[in-house]
Amino acid sequence: MNWLDEIKYDAAGLVPVIAQDEQTGRVMMFAYANRDAIALTHEKGTAHYWTRSRQKLWHKGEESGHFQHVSAIQLDCDGDVLIYKIRQEGGIACHTGRESCFFRTLVDGQWQVSEAVLKDPSAIYAHRHE
Repeated sequence: MNWLDEIKYDAAGLVPVIAQDEQTGRVMMFAYANRDAIALTHEKGTAHYWTRSRQKLWHKGEESGHFQHVSAIQLDCDGDVLIYKIRQEGGIACHTGRESCFFRTLVDGQWQVSEAVLKDPSAIYAHRHE
C-alpha cells in the first residue's frame, strides 16, 4: 500500500493540513490538500495545498515569495489530519502580511487583533497588478 493511501480524504478528496513552525511550534496557517498536493510537498520539500476558493493546486509562496520549507509531514491517529512542520521563508505565512494566519484573539466577547502587520499586502502582491 502506498503511504498516500493511508490518508483518509473527505468526500471532495481533501484532508486538513496544519502548517506548524518547526522551531517554535506555532501554528502558522491551516489549509487543505489533496493527494497531488501532498505528493508534491513530499517530492519538492515545499508546501503545496489545494485552494478551495480557486479550485486548483497552490504552491505556497508562488505569488508572495513566502515559501514554506517542509521538514516533516505528520499524520494524526485517525489518519484524517496532517501537520506540515515548516520553516517559513520571509517570516510571513498570512496573506494579510502577518507572521501567522491566527492573529485575532477573543477578548471580552470580541475579536481583537493581536499581531501586527509585518509587510503591507499590497507590497507583497504588487506584481499581481502588473
